[in-house]
Amino acid sequence: MNVFTEIRELVLETLAILQAEGALPGGLDFANVAVEPPRDAAHGDMATNAAMVLAKPAGLKPRDIAEALAAKLTDDARITSAEVAGPGFLNLRLDPQLWQSVLRAALAVGDDFGRSTMGQGAKVNVEYVSANPTGPLHVGHTRGAVFGDALASLLDFTGHDVTREYYINDGGAQVDVLARSVYLRYLEAHGQAVAFEDGTYPGDYLIAVGQALKDKVGDAYVDQPEDVWLLDVREFATEAMMDLIRADLKALGVEMDKFYSEKSLYGTGRIEEALEALKAKGLIYEGVLEPPKGKKPEDWEPREQTLFKSTEHGDDVDRPVMKSDGSWTYFAPDIAYHYDKVTRGFDALIDVFGADHGGYVKRMKAAVSALSDGKVPLDIKLTQLVKLYKNGEPFKMSKRAGTFVTLRDVVDQVGADVTRFVMLTRKNDAPLDFDFDKVLEQSKDNPVFYVQYANARVNSVLRKAREAGIAVDDAELGAADLALLTHEAQISVAKKVAEWPRLVEIAGRTNEPHRVAFYLYDLASELHALWNRGHDEPSLRFLDEADPAGTQAKIALARAVTVVISAGLGILGVTPAEEMR
Repeated sequence: MNVFTEIRELVLETLAILQAEGALPGGLDFANVAVEPPRDAAHGDMATNAAMVLAKPAGLKPRDIAEALAAKLTDDARITSAEVAGPGFLNLRLDPQLWQSVLRAALAVGDDFGRSTMGQGAKVNVEYVSANPTGPLHVGHTRGAVFGDALASLLDFTGHDVTREYYINDGGAQVDVLARSVYLRYLEAHGQAVAFEDGTYPGDYLIAVGQALKDKVGDAYVDQPEDVWLLDVREFATEAMMDLIRADLKALGVEMDKFYSEKSLYGTGRIEEALEALKAKGLIYEGVLEPPKGKKPEDWEPREQTLFKSTEHGDDVDRPVMKSDGSWTYFAPDIAYHYDKVTRGFDALIDVFGADHGGYVKRMKAAVSALSDGKVPLDIKLTQLVKLYKNGEPFKMSKRAGTFVTLRDVVDQVGADVTRFVMLTRKNDAPLDFDFDKVLEQSKDNPVFYVQYANARVNSVLRKAREAGIAVDDAELGAADLALLTHEAQISVAKKVAEWPRLVEIAGRTNEPHRVAFYLYDLASELHALWNRGHDEPSLRFLDEADPAGTQAKIALARAVTVVISAGLGILGVTPAEEMR
């Protein structure tokens, strides 16, 4: 039940009546007419911009439209008052029964309250993490993994058909480096002294892989030339790293629907097929690029290359897809991979990249636009860096990876639930500070604790009510006399619950799951404020054994809050706390 959609429909119906009566001209576009919470709650329950957006096309003054609209809207029993403000905004106050009906709806449908059909089953591919299979996931990957996973859940909640996908970067030179690094650990397992040079990976995580290789092949590769063992060790090492990555993701609560290998694009004709599709559109040509900005002419060697005319699809410059020596650029397999996504029939694509891939955004959008003739949108979300702190100071943990802090290090310290929630307390493109002490402290300043504490508080009241013999199952609470909820603090909580379906749709349209985390904190704040007022105003205390009917109504309100918290945490991939320890 989305009361904002319900009232917007009422506003649109009323505008249509004004048109039929001749008070408004026909042919007006109502698409930008909105109904939303007012900036100042003192102004009312909802506000509409209808008069402001229709005044110019209607050739009328905004206040004239607003006054005519107000006079009609108050004929509806749901609207208790409609007041024109400023140049023509319309503030609405609603009958309290509307908020009560929201609470009943939440209790009736449970965790599905707020679930939307907005997506209409559109097929969406969300690609995230996609780290090189050369080691365990680091803290930067953690943020991308949490963001991508929460976004996928949010899109599922808003009616999309979502595929979670991981692109395995196993086609580049870095996998050969991995193989050489594992080979060194293999020799080490045979008792040889080794040195990690030439950019090889020194992380301890490869010790077990080297031992596993020894267990598999014995001494067959000892002191053998690289051409004897490289291909086999590369495959063995890549699979071992992917097993490690899958285990890391599982520890974080992330499970992919599909793992797609970059290597599968090479030697199979898939890259050629994708570029042929672009060539058929006149978008592939042989040419020489201008020197990059900042390069001196004497540093620049012009070379003819095979280029993609990406500027025709919004890019700043055309991009090479094949080098002058005939080898593919890094961009070529990425084009082929996204061509595969397009041919799989997805209606929309979302890529989650680290901030260091910002320069890749325009070229990838251009490629998908060209490959799909502009029919398949690609949204690229960049996740900014995570800075680790302890006691307010920059914190460096032991680095078993050799060069970085791993995902597993973070999860082992604070748990998956805390990790996931904290990673969503900032917009994805804003830097995030992760303080190991703050994320575990029990205070209002810790959003994880504050939301979980709200859920635990309500569960405590439910247990005590049952012990007192008061019926508090959802069906019984839904039948309670909610007209007893008349205090402004109680109505304020009910209004915040009512915002949930609207918030879900906004977050789903903008691909911004952090909005869910922000909302849950605000909702928890409303509940805690009401709870604390009960210390001074006994009538607001949730449990009053002498007043079973009033207790049921108040607990119905509190239970509706936990329904939303549970649904919201479900989107974020966080388990609601039944009690606090």
